[in-house]
Amino acid sequence: MSRISGASAAMALVLWLLPTVTSAQVERRLVNDGQVVLEDVPEIPAAISEALRRYQNVRSAGVLDWNGDGSGLYVATRFDEVNQIHRIDRPGGARRQLSWFDEPVGQVVRQPGSERLAFTRDSGGGEFAQIFLFDPADGEARLISDGESRNSGLLWSHDGSRLAFTSTRRDGRANDIWIMAPDDPGSARMVAPADDGTLWAPIAFDRAGGRLLVQQYVSIADSRIQVLDLASGRQVRPLPEPDSASADIALAFSHDAAGVADGLYFLTDRQGEFNQLAWQSLRPGSKIRILTADIPWSITEFALSDDGRRGAFLSNEDGISRLYLFDPASGDHRRVEAVPNGVIGGLRFDPKGERLAFTVNNARTPSDAYVLTLAGAPGASPVLERWTYSEVGGLDPERFVEPELVHYPSFDQVDGAARRIPAFVYRPVGPGPHPVVISIHGGPEAQALPVFSSTYQLWLARLGAAVIVPNVRGSAGYGKTYVGLDDGYRREDSVRDIGALLDWIATQPDLDASRVALYGGSYGGYMVLAGAVHYSDRLKAAVDIVGISNFVTFLENTQDYRRDLRRVEYGDERDPEMRAFLQRISPLNQVERIRIPLLVAQGNNDPRVPVSESEQIVAALRRQNVPVWYMNALNEGHGFRRKENQDVFSEVVMLFLSRHL
Repeated sequence: MSRISGASAAMALVLWLLPTVTSAQVERRLVNDGQVVLEDVPEIPAAISEALRRYQNVRSAGVLDWNGDGSGLYVATRFDEVNQIHRIDRPGGARRQLSWFDEPVGQVVRQPGSERLAFTRDSGGGEFAQIFLFDPADGEARLISDGESRNSGLLWSHDGSRLAFTSTRRDGRANDIWIMAPDDPGSARMVAPADDGTLWAPIAFDRAGGRLLVQQYVSIADSRIQVLDLASGRQVRPLPEPDSASADIALAFSHDAAGVADGLYFLTDRQGEFNQLAWQSLRPGSKIRILTADIPWSITEFALSDDGRRGAFLSNEDGISRLYLFDPASGDHRRVEAVPNGVIGGLRFDPKGERLAFTVNNARTPSDAYVLTLAGAPGASPVLERWTYSEVGGLDPERFVEPELVHYPSFDQVDGAARRIPAFVYRPVGPGPHPVVISIHGGPEAQALPVFSSTYQLWLARLGAAVIVPNVRGSAGYGKTYVGLDDGYRREDSVRDIGALLDWIATQPDLDASRVALYGGSYGGYMVLAGAVHYSDRLKAAVDIVGISNFVTFLENTQDYRRDLRRVEYGDERDPEMRAFLQRISPLNQVERIRIPLLVAQGNNDPRVPVSESEQIVAALRRQNVPVWYMNALNEGHGFRRKENQDVFSEVVMLFLSRHL
């Protein structure tokens, strides 16, 4: 039975072929047991639902943690509607489901010396995640947070006796650090108050449990490291010494032969454009030692074995992850060549430090768990094994299109030449010219990576559309200068990068510059709306997902716990001059310039970009008689996590793009 009730397949096909009409009377219907509201969205033809079925049944598996003796892995995967905890005990083995909740699990960390897992879970996508203690043996989950606050950043002490986490439980706004004994939730106490509007997060306990390594996040360009003495509650001192022009990201303590913390590993961009792996002694007056000066890219992830004898880290080289093994004793590192090209994450050493688990994703395969065995004969190469083989709905992965990395010229210059903007281009098989979908990432301090996307592969195969995924200025991964190029009053320079991309498309014989649509979510949704404002004469349609339509109303209505963090990026709307600028560039205040059809999609419980941002742009577009379809999922937040809602969304998008491209 179709998820969307209504007209017969024949009538639906007729509706599909009819031109879009606007009306003062909104046509509204409910689907998915009344949890999704569709406004002015036509019935989905059965042919579209059938064509999308295999693409909608792609799965993935992401590494969570090792079990207590290292004989198996906990992974997150979905066999029903949402991601749950599963266990796998050997390469290629069956995934055994352990949790059966109605909501997806979030962060999952195993308690040292035990099989119990601490995990986070929210309700309806609202992101006010609670902490639960879960016993895989009987499937029982016990709430150990207060049931009201927002909680994140779970961290166990080395002996498993304490759990540190970030929480808003003090006042609903401040991102403080708390510690509790998990079997006595009433023992929870705040150890690091965040009274300055920044985010504080626990990173690592030392082995003795007396010190806590703490991250203070101000912005992507300003992050600071603190070391907290838990007995006295005093901050030992910031390490390294504060520098407002740098981002220092805490990773782990190092320990001497007696097990006493003697230094810390961290990432820093103090000596260049990129985040380098560094070490510094805890002794006063010590100097920073850069460990990856030979790698001209950012280091993105780092892991140490429990005994501190082995380490590993990842670099981000133009969007491709490279895995390195690291020797803490010497500071040397070497790249692991055997890992498939793609995007890597979730580095986890087993309890003995003999194996390293991680997740690999690339354009042809969804996320899967891999294990690198390090122990063996002296001098022997590590052995790589794939532990999960995620389903791709019966599709042939060999037919999936891999992207080409290009760098197109933009409007400004660097060293006398046009600035080059990186973008991944997925080109359909067959002769063109092909219509184009430009997919713009959110963040804005994020980076589009060449990961697997069943959505892109669907558009390539079923629409014959090329997909271009740019990393406009302000994106992470290309140095601290690049990430700051859209800050403050330069916000619309990133929109001009989309205009430059439209220019580049016009130079490509296999791409049809007369059939281009924009697609993006969150900040990418703002970019979609801004692109529609400035380039309606060069576009056919646009899809805005949980997008910012007015920066002032967004900043005033986003959740309290993140408002100050967003002001650092976008500007403080309380300042009259900045407020006027934000109002001037907001798409809602330029809606009369939008002259293309839009699809707007929203989660009703979104704490980041409130539903009001979508409601107000939809209402304004209707007043201008601009065709607009609106989808609001009442049980979702910042995007769609439930498969049934993802399926409806993909079908609506497919119908929308089919009509307009």
